[in-house]
Amino acid sequence: MSRIGKKPIPIPTGVQVEYAENGLCTVKGPKGELARVLNTEMKYTVEETAVVVERPSDSKTHRAQHGLNRTLLANMIEGVSKGFFKELEIVGVGYKAELKGKDLHLNLAFSHPVVVVPPEGITFEVPKPIEIKVLGINKEVVGQTAANIRSWRKPEPYKGKGIRYKGEHIIRKAGKASAKA
Repeated sequence: MSRIGKKPIPIPTGVQVEYAENGLCTVKGPKGELARVLNTEMKYTVEETAVVVERPSDSKTHRAQHGLNRTLLANMIEGVSKGFFKELEIVGVGYKAELKGKDLHLNLAFSHPVVVVPPEGITFEVPKPIEIKVLGINKEVVGQTAANIRSWRKPEPYKGKGIRYKGEHIIRKAGKASAKA
């Protein structure tokens, strides 16, 4: 039995979970609404305080899908109740970020500023010019948006300049060795 799959998913107050027979699962909460098509072979039991995901057999595909579908549903419930965020930090002389309206403008030593338009359901916060916070209710979209921002200037291994996740450790390389006399 999957250790993750057999755990019931608690439903916080103010969150509604609806599952249709065609696999469409809708979760509504204080932060918004999410809908996703889940695997129809799994059995979803929606109770008042929890959701239980059960698999029909112990076949390899059912075992693989059991924990995945439970986690997808748990992320939807957590997203509409608490939300998700990713924090990025910018390292480098002259590198900075600023918010203009909803768009994120990045100065990353290119000849032009990079403008990042937020996807639907995503908001940006810039507490300092060297910090970016990506907020949203869909965990996948938050993570992908943060990865897209990071891809504009990945941290390089010699000086560590670039955009990195907060707390990310960059393995540094030694520069050129000086010539011995």
